[in-house]
Amino acid sequence: MKKYIVLGVLFILPIVVYLFFASGVNNFGKLPVLTENVDAGSSLGTSLDDKITVLGFLGGDIDARKLNAFNLNQKIYKRFNGFEDFQFVMVVPRGTETAVEELKKELSKLADVSNWKFVFAPENDIITLFTNLNTPFSLDEKLYSPYVFIVDKKGDLRGRLKDDDTKRELFGYDATSVAVLNNKMIDDMKVLLAEYRLAVKDNGVTRRDSYLKYNTEKDEE
Repeated sequence: MKKYIVLGVLFILPIVVYLFFASGVNNFGKLPVLTENVDAGSSLGTSLDDKITVLGFLGGDIDARKLNAFNLNQKIYKRFNGFEDFQFVMVVPRGTETAVEELKKELSKLADVSNWKFVFAPENDIITLFTNLNTPFSLDEKLYSPYVFIVDKKGDLRGRLKDDDTKRELFGYDATSVAVLNNKMIDDMKVLLAEYRLAVKDNGVTRRDSYLKYNTEKDEE
């Protein structure tokens, strides 16, 4: 019996230790940059710089995309909104102002929507911004995409170099899927926020670091 215990320690323990440290690298590494310097375009009237931005394209039929908005609100926005440099930017075509106001009223019943920003833009500007993300996705005829994107404070698109399911790069997150938001986007947001938290700690603890600590630790409860 002792012989098997010794063999188990010699052969199994090193494997367990390796797996532990391998997972640690994955959990505490930086979220990869997939597209650098995404240009929002001056005509959009908003900036993707100096904020951690969840960027989405709800298209011209707002009522048909309420599921996306509610999924994002409940799973992503409410979880990370305590961070002061965090924002949602939803780019929508001009002419949807009334529908957007109705959506905001519904969302406001569930959370403070002050960091939900809706940008009303002409078609060409929306297409240009989406193209600048340099993803394999495309907008439909109503300028809608089910995917939302994480853009960091430098305006770089963040994601995964290899998605576990597709084995390809993960540029965006399907907002129609609660599973994707739960199992992928939340994890990636935590990695990015932790990255900024560590960067802030290198320069001393500040109030901003407290926000980051609150959000990352709250999610782990």
